[in-house]
Amino acid sequence: MKVPVRPDPAAAAAGGQARLRPGLLAAALLVLAGTLLGSLLVGAADLPASGVVRALADRVPLVSLDSGLGPVGESIVWELRVPRVLMAAVVGGLLALAGAGYQGVFRNPLADPYLLGAAAGAGVGATLVIVLVPDGLGFVVPLAAFVGAIGGVLLAYALGSTAERGGGAATLVLAGVAVSSFLSAVQTFVQQLSSEDLQRIYSWILGGVGAADWRQLTLIAPYAAVSTAVLLAHGRLLDVLSVGDDEASALGLSARRVRLMVLVAASLATACAVAVSGLIGFVGIVVPHVVRRLAGGSYRVVLPLSLLGGAAFLAVADLVARTVVAPAELPLGVVTAFVGGPFFVAVLRASRRRVET
Repeated sequence: MKVPVRPDPAAAAAGGQARLRPGLLAAALLVLAGTLLGSLLVGAADLPASGVVRALADRVPLVSLDSGLGPVGESIVWELRVPRVLMAAVVGGLLALAGAGYQGVFRNPLADPYLLGAAAGAGVGATLVIVLVPDGLGFVVPLAAFVGAIGGVLLAYALGSTAERGGGAATLVLAGVAVSSFLSAVQTFVQQLSSEDLQRIYSWILGGVGAADWRQLTLIAPYAAVSTAVLLAHGRLLDVLSVGDDEASALGLSARRVRLMVLVAASLATACAVAVSGLIGFVGIVVPHVVRRLAGGSYRVVLPLSLLGGAAFLAVADLVARTVVAPAELPLGVVTAFVGGPFFVAVLRASRRRVET
């Protein structure tokens, strides 16, 4: 007698491929490596590409090469270009990963850290630190941003749940927009309390990684590592949740616990990114949607590829920001908005078509 095999809800939710194929992962890593290398080769200082490559290879264990760049050139590569490119990659990866996590938790393709109030809350926390805390205690900015991000998300979720039982997708988006507007007003009020800090605050608000250094990377590394590990570990659980809470309960899964863990981890990832780069929009919407189009809907695939794709996307955006109007620079948030604005409209139109059909 043949025993029927029970279908895997996670595989059903994925709509096909539910595992990350090694070839796809290798291709994503190659794209990211090529993007980072290209970003390192371009800069305001006219350094030979061969010299930059040799300078990078010289830091590889058991390899010793003379870059020929001299002390000034070496300093430009390792103290300016490498930290900036790495920071762009880290911020882009965290924002895309957080966006994918929020979309999985709320089953809302329009959800990202900005729409749900996490980034606005983090902005309030970071602004308070800039205004009220001495420069020497700037290391508390990520912690303040994290607390603000958690508060913003919880406020938006509470508002959405109050307006509509269970917090529908459209209601949740509107609640997030309302909370973001309120927190932005709070941030503006705080700015007016200290006019001498306005330049620093506005530089932070416009978004960018031009001030990135090794100290900032070290400060956010623990937060980024923890949030990334937690989100990647919840890929299969998010697949099960996408089938429905009843299916999850039948499999012995606590939907509430999974949502809470992903929410906290995504908020921490957002806090890390916003605290060191300012407000850079649309990464959390654009990258996960592109990944779903190319590789399927399973979160075991979407989460890791969003991490890599977000890193590559923001590295390219930063390259555009510092070259398109050289020697001046565009705010990084402006570049991502040029891409994300039309993309967001396209997602809205696609969502409307699905609702009508």
